[in-house]
Amino acid sequence: MIPAFLSIHLPMTLTPVFGLIFPTLSYIILGLLALMSLLYVLSFLMRKRPPVKKDLKDVIVLKKGYDIPIKGAPAGDVQDVKVTRFAIQPKNFRYIFPIPKLTVAVGDQVQAGDVLFFDRDRPDIKFVSPVSGTVEEILRGAKRSISEVVIRADETQHYRALDVVPETAERARLVAFLAEAGVWPMINQRPYDVIPDFDKVPRDIFISTFDTAPLAPDGAKLVEGREAAFQKGLDILARLTSGSVHLGLDGRKDIHPAFANAKGVKKHYFSGFHPAGNVGIHIHHIAPIRGGEDVVWTLGVQEVITIGTLFTEGKFDATRIVAIGGNREASPRYVRTFQGAHIGELLGYSPAHDVRVISGDVLTGERKTEDEFLNYFDDQISVIDEGDYYEMFGWLLPSRKVPTVSYTYKEGLFPSGKPMDIDANTHGEKRAFVMTGEYERMLPMDLFPQHLMKAILVADYERMEALGIHELSEEDIALCEFACTSKQPLQQILRQGLSEMMSE
Repeated sequence: MIPAFLSIHLPMTLTPVFGLIFPTLSYIILGLLALMSLLYVLSFLMRKRPPVKKDLKDVIVLKKGYDIPIKGAPAGDVQDVKVTRFAIQPKNFRYIFPIPKLTVAVGDQVQAGDVLFFDRDRPDIKFVSPVSGTVEEILRGAKRSISEVVIRADETQHYRALDVVPETAERARLVAFLAEAGVWPMINQRPYDVIPDFDKVPRDIFISTFDTAPLAPDGAKLVEGREAAFQKGLDILARLTSGSVHLGLDGRKDIHPAFANAKGVKKHYFSGFHPAGNVGIHIHHIAPIRGGEDVVWTLGVQEVITIGTLFTEGKFDATRIVAIGGNREASPRYVRTFQGAHIGELLGYSPAHDVRVISGDVLTGERKTEDEFLNYFDDQISVIDEGDYYEMFGWLLPSRKVPTVSYTYKEGLFPSGKPMDIDANTHGEKRAFVMTGEYERMLPMDLFPQHLMKAILVADYERMEALGIHELSEEDIALCEFACTSKQPLQQILRQGLSEMMSE
């Protein structure tokens, strides 16, 4: 059949030609649609399922998410590396006064655990030196804000003497001691991801012992040789909550005895793709946050160890195991250093101009230069290609293998799981914010992230709360940003919404 408007104006000699063309095109289009549908079904049936260790019971299996396969995963034994410069950066802490009150000056000698500065709004919250040495620089940013307090470390470390309180002391004494010792900023309060209030007792405390982010360190490497301090940290934390300390464990493989045999905690096993290791995912499936007044605390494994060391050894020990990896890292490895180490000295070389160095993982980390320092909470450095090039015709042409969740690429339809080279190229520009259903495939929570992001953009506070904004942190939504066809800065949007909710 030929459309009426064409048959009226076409010469009689061309009418038979178009009579053949239009049905043929229709059959071709229908055939392509059928083929795409078949490929989608095959992709779904062949997709790898989350592994579960056979002898475990009551494992929470999360089917949503995506593991980004990147070359250069860290491996081997932990190496000691000599780093001479360390820094504490006020910008790593949310909502503290931009110009904290300094207690040191350039040239001062400090011991590990000595106070460097404190928050003017909450002077009991103290930020301390990770190492002993000399205050080398106090760097300032915009409007005279303090950006870095840099310490040149001594050859031999010396620690501030602490008047350790008994672990059986009442909660108020324990809180005051932790604040004075400088470990209070290591505790994270949700919602909002802020330094905890002294007068708010957390409903529960959550600790994830495994990280599923790309190139993340193995939890066993972090706790090896420090098992007693980890258990002591758990014991102390159990006295600071009205509820329980919940330990998130990896349900996919054998785990370190320090985690499996931990005492005084509730253990929960999780299996799945990233972000299955995120503490926010664990909270959602164990005891969700309901509203802004429902307060919980979260900590990392190494922060728990630092707290425990206060009581086992009577000193502030900011030792950190850091994973260095990425497809542009020649020797992916684990190194032992201290909090806030100088990145150039950690790497041991000067990166090329076409290389991006990231403090943290590739989804949530911060781009750094070799002259900057590891962020306060980061325990990995990712080294990848910069990707400063234009891609002609984008997905329309065959391209090299890249990690993707898009069904327009072979790797998206039939993921091999093999590690690949990646770069920081976004493969497209910011586009219209359209509904795609991509976010729901990436986030293993019973939420509607796309609707939430739009509610934030229009400042609909009631809808933001109803859609579960208090349950989310930037790391939870980072994979959605990776998958976003519209190239929206979802982590930035979420922080905007959390800040507005906090001010309201």
